[in-house]
Amino acid sequence: FMYTLPELSYGYDALEPYVDAKTMEIHHSKHHQGYTNKLNAVLEKYPALAETPIEELLGKMDSLEMDAADKMSLRNNGGGFVNHRLFWEVMDPAGAKNEALANEIVETFGSMESFKELFSKNAKTQFGSGWSWLVRNGEGKLEAYGTANQDSPYMLGATPILGLDVWEHAYYLQYQNKRGDYVENWWKVVRVI
Repeated sequence: FMYTLPELSYGYDALEPYVDAKTMEIHHSKHHQGYTNKLNAVLEKYPALAETPIEELLGKMDSLEMDAADKMSLRNNGGGFVNHRLFWEVMDPAGAKNEALANEIVETFGSMESFKELFSKNAKTQFGSGWSWLVRNGEGKLEAYGTANQDSPYMLGATPILGLDVWEHAYYLQYQNKRGDYVENWWKVVRVI
């Protein structure tokens, strides 16, 4: 099947003043669309793989029988596709808080503040481009860590729950080189916890 750019359930200006409308528009309509297009292009070459959900493909990257360049494209663009899909969802202004998740975060990390501190540190200290994550690992436990580029927790056998994009395209128009300000303000638009 072909992937399509997920529609946002809110306008590009809905996260103002913390995430500006122009950044949202470019990030969604250009960057995420680009990952979507390139993911589809690589899957067209492998019809047998195209019927498998991208999350499953990312989870078994090492065993896929693909040309090395195509495998790298699948990793980068498949990761970019799923990572961004989650990113838009966790910032949905109409999104509901998940009390059970919030309680589990407190149980796992000691407090919501401790979790946010760790998650934010991972985001701020990610060298170059990447993501900060809250995931459920293969044993069902919560973990927080970062990944480089568009690498997805699915590649590590984990399911992402909360993800923060710290590629410069996510914040540079508004925050320039102040990644820390972007990270701190992003918490003001997170809706799931």
